Amino acid sequence: MRELRTQVAIIGAGPAGLLLGQMLQRDGIESIVLERRGREYVEKRVRAGVIEYGIANLLEEAGAGERMRREGLEHHGVELRFNNVSHRIALSELSEGKTITVYGQQEVVKDLIDLRLAAGAPLQFDSEVTAIEGLQSQRASVVVNGVEGEFRVTCDFVAGCDGSFGVANTAIPKSLLRRHERTYPFSWLGILAEAAPATDELIYCRHENGFALYSLRSPTLSRLYLGVRPDETLEQWSDGRIWDELNTRLATEEMPEISQGPIIERSITAMRSVVVEPMRFGRLFLAGDAAHIVPPTGAKGMNLALADVRVLFQALRAQLTEGDSQLIDSYSATCLERVWRAEEFSNYMTQMLHPSYEDDFENGVQMARLRQAVTSKEASTVLARNYVDLNSA
Repeated sequence: MRELRTQVAIIGAGPAGLLLGQMLQRDGIESIVLERRGREYVEKRVRAGVIEYGIANLLEEAGAGERMRREGLEHHGVELRFNNVSHRIALSELSEGKTITVYGQQEVVKDLIDLRLAAGAPLQFDSEVTAIEGLQSQRASVVVNGVEGEFRVTCDFVAGCDGSFGVANTAIPKSLLRRHERTYPFSWLGILAEAAPATDELIYCRHENGFALYSLRSPTLSRLYLGVRPDETLEQWSDGRIWDELNTRLATEEMPEISQGPIIERSITAMRSVVVEPMRFGRLFLAGDAAHIVPPTGAKGMNLALADVRVLFQALRAQLTEGDSQLIDSYSATCLERVWRAEEFSNYMTQMLHPSYEDDFENGVQMARLRQAVTSKEASTVLARNYVDLNSA
């Protein structure tokens, strides 16, 4: 079996794994990024699109923010829409001038891949990690099934950035791993459409028919979502039905219809919350979806993953360059405190904006929360600060 040696083996070429590799490479720490999918798949995988203020700064500081700053859409507010009336939450005014940046996760991934390849740093696609070994010994190793056959990477540390269904979190003994999970009674039907956005800011909408979200990716691309029942399938949703329902839920007197165009992507995603702890076992560290899932209502998924990376990079650097283990020893506890804050906010947004199909009491509580969010400056301020920059803390 072919043998390789590096300091950090990174499993997963999503935003978390690639950003960690970029930060390590700039600091002179060797790493290899291993991704079981092909490059084309990874670069076209449409996911999150809202980047927090502090996370945008982190990308820029890591040398990965040039195109984001040039092409990303900076937003100073969001709309909460219910009872066919729109209410603006002035994010910047309520959060000391901070903004969000709308820039697709796949674009972040493309930028990071380009940087890594330009630097000549190891990045291997179509390379599936089949085993993680030696996590409590002097050296760890990962066994990889790559394009040219099986090989082994021996390393000081392993970063598991390979998602909730990856190999990393299964390497932690079941007797030590605790998994906390909540499944919500609805899913999101998401579309990407070649349609000029009809709004300059994101719209979160609660309608008696269900949730809707109007987002955007560029001046010519709109990203829209509908809350649907968990047993519904794409086959039940024709283009016409999707647009009709979006218009019904999002309509106001000022905007009775939204811009329409060809739907170029569509998917249905179950809504769930997951927290795995601990996020460290020996020489293995979990980051991103390998350790936690949040419902996308709070726009925290990618932001939370990159916030993990910020902590993990500092911990690895201290250990590998100074022999200081304090930060790697506290990594899991440090991250989990922030993870639970993000889970709370995401749960708050999700429960407030998705009407219950069976429980009128819950619907009354939701409407009370919405009215408070748009009429109380204190409630609006908490929402705005959590939305804009929760992961900087």
